[in-house]
Amino acid sequence: MAPFCQIWRPDRGRCFKTYGIIFVLFTDLILQSVNVSPSDEESYTSVCPSGGLCQRLPADCMLCNFQHNCTYANATSFTCRPRKGVHCIGESGQQQTSFSLSISCRFCWQLDPSQYRCFNSTNCMTVSCPRRRYNATCEVLDHVHCLGRRSFQKRLYCNWTGGYKWSTSLALSITLGGFGADRFYLGQWREGLGKLFSFGGLGIWTLIDVLLIGVGYVGPADGSLYI
Repeated sequence: MAPFCQIWRPDRGRCFKTYGIIFVLFTDLILQSVNVSPSDEESYTSVCPSGGLCQRLPADCMLCNFQHNCTYANATSFTCRPRKGVHCIGESGQQQTSFSLSISCRFCWQLDPSQYRCFNSTNCMTVSCPRRRYNATCEVLDHVHCLGRRSFQKRLYCNWTGGYKWSTSLALSITLGGFGADRFYLGQWREGLGKLFSFGGLGIWTLIDVLLIGVGYVGPADGSLYI
């Protein structure tokens, strides 16, 4: 009996291991078939208006059969349909599942800057010669329709502000520039201390700073633009 158990116990272990793997796989299939996350219909109905005109739906609330063989900047009609769970009506007041949408034939990155929103970078120097650029991520506004991807990259000039006023810095340079108040205001502490202990470079440095700030050559230390 002992030799018999020693022969068959390993096989029994393999059988139990096989059955366990099959059970885990079967359980995983059942869990995948259960819808535990919100459906597409629920996610779109929460952000997309229903009951309005189909042509006025936001771009993310419809699916259109866009073709790229149209003439640039010409008005072109495309066939669209609302997304699942979104209900819209036509000019006659009846619900539509398919409608025609007329848009200008151009890709999203070819739109006017007023029709998309870009995220400004605060890590580039705006006061430099030549002017510096940065790679910005831009997204088309909801009510604007265009061809291609609605999120794209664009190379823009550094154009951001840290809240420093040109008029304030110029006024400080004229009145208290001999004590380095203008440089302190712009965040340039080393230059400010140098002007403070040298009495504005005996007036010469003060006069030069008035001219440089007046023409906008000297700006905030963080590289931003004046407001």
